[in-house]
Amino acid sequence: MSKYKIAVAIAFVLGIGFGITALSLMTRPSLAGEAPPPPDAKPVDVVALKADVDRLKGMINDQSHVMADVSYHYSNLWFAGQKENWALAQFYIDEVRAHLHWAVRVIPVRKDPKGVEIKLADILSPIEAGNLEDVRKSIAAKDKAKFETSYRAMMDSCYACHVIVGKPYLRLQVPEHPESPIVNMTPAKE
Repeated sequence: MSKYKIAVAIAFVLGIGFGITALSLMTRPSLAGEAPPPPDAKPVDVVALKADVDRLKGMINDQSHVMADVSYHYSNLWFAGQKENWALAQFYIDEVRAHLHWAVRVIPVRKDPKGVEIKLADILSPIEAGNLEDVRKSIAAKDKAKFETSYRAMMDSCYACHVIVGKPYLRLQVPEHPESPIVNMTPAKE
């Protein structure tokens, strides 16, 4: 056998040995990111853990609470736009968007009246890219007429979502007064 073939055979055997050793070391708990439990560790109390999770679930806001926040911000948005306070309107449209995403995180899937699962993100995405974006653009353009039109169109999208998830009784209207009378809707003098 030539020296070259011997060298290749040795390299091959060493490569296999190195690979097996590396694989063995990588799967050991201390190297795989999973430290072995300390010798005095107590076993996980699954019942207590479940009780803690249930208690924490009871402490977080439900979707109706989050949607009440959306209503608050969307109502105030109308009055900020009416007063042409575009900085405040931008704040409120950003809050609306963030709270809509929060609502979807709280309940990502709802069932319609027929029991069909509806992924709320699949509804929110086109609304966000369409009517919500149109409201945002009207604010950026400081265009009151476009703002009013896009605001109403966004409300139609919201109502369509309510209908899809079996809540047609949640009908929307242009607000008659701000949700928060303490917020001054008039633009600040710069």
